[in-house]
Amino acid sequence: MTVQLKILKQHAIFDGTLSFCSHFSAVCHCPMNFSIYVPQQASQTPLPVLYFLAGLTCTEENFMAKAGAQRYAAELGLILVAPDTSPRNTGIPGEGADWDFGAGAGFYVDATESPWNKHYRTYSYVVEELPTLISEYFPADVARQGIFGHSMGGHGALVCGLRNGDRYRSISAFAPIAAPSQCPWGQKALMGYLGADRTAWDLYDATAIVSTLPADSRPILIDQGMSDPFLSEQLRPELFVKACRATKRDLTYREHSHYDHSYYFIATFIEDHIQFHARHLNP
Repeated sequence: MTVQLKILKQHAIFDGTLSFCSHFSAVCHCPMNFSIYVPQQASQTPLPVLYFLAGLTCTEENFMAKAGAQRYAAELGLILVAPDTSPRNTGIPGEGADWDFGAGAGFYVDATESPWNKHYRTYSYVVEELPTLISEYFPADVARQGIFGHSMGGHGALVCGLRNGDRYRSISAFAPIAAPSQCPWGQKALMGYLGADRTAWDLYDATAIVSTLPADSRPILIDQGMSDPFLSEQLRPELFVKACRATKRDLTYREHSHYDHSYYFIATFIEDHIQFHARHLNP
């Protein structure tokens, strides 16, 4: 059955169109929102798709409003898609009580614990349902997909990309939660959504995942600000870097003095990331 897509608002930007959309998700059993930027080149030919996964408390609008990515996507001919970070208004008691769990904090996992398991299935939403929807309604070449994200969304991008080598040609992240099983944010989310069995957590821990994979030529780019207040306790990139080196994974990890965890950091290096993905997505 064809999904009914609602266009909530649209804006012209860099000769392309930025749309904010809503639809009923069969995976999450509730309405879900996303934003999509389609450059003008899509009027002539289907374009590659680059997905951005945002961080804690964000919606589908933060990245499109703050990162400045559309300029570079327009130049290089990439469609940008940014889903919301969780289901909203599901009726789950306490859904909005904590800023780092529940609404705005889906952590890009498929929850198995009640009551979250009915709606909080954002891993399958990002990897399976959303690309199908994009291919149905927009001039997208879904055989050429990349994924990137920030913080919680950097965690999601690494996990989705590493677990689905047949779907994503390139992966990058800004200040990702790189080892969620070993930090307070991740432990709270994984315990709440997946339960106490830590073996289930490994499916959503990029450091654990990459440790089990053979050497892979698909590239990964990570940028990290060294004045990020969450670096040592919550992000733990050194663990992911160590795992990549042990498995000979193609990782470019860059540290930047003075930069923090904000969208000012993302905006500074967004051109590098768009160019990185374009090199691997464009023929």
